[in-house]
Amino acid sequence: MPTACATGHHDHHDVYAQLCPCRHLLDLIANKWTTLAVGALEDGPQRFGVLQRTLEGVSPKVLTQTLRRMEEAGLVTRTVYPAVPLHVEYELTEVGHSLNVPLRALRHWAENHLDETRVVSPG
Repeated sequence: MPTACATGHHDHHDVYAQLCPCRHLLDLIANKWTTLAVGALEDGPQRFGVLQRTLEGVSPKVLTQTLRRMEEAGLVTRTVYPAVPLHVEYELTEVGHSLNVPLRALRHWAENHLDETRVVSPG
């Protein structure tokens, strides 16, 4: 059953309502590293090191925090395999895969429209 938003509506969530819990989800999925991690995981499970190399510029700390938040939200699963050294893989859940559809469109939009914007590359 959906959690009621501060608007008093019990049958739906309203992202525009200040106290609606869906804002926390929106905050997570609108994060640059979440958007890129979902894309990096779309073809299957990945180890942490592979994800870090794929997501150029992300620090281990930020990637760990991002993956933890994604796991807590039910977007990824974390599987630990007993090996030396420890083998950990991250994989999109069903809802994580469904999120990849709009995020893929957003990633492609950014790539295709960068030259039409006033965004300046760092460095």
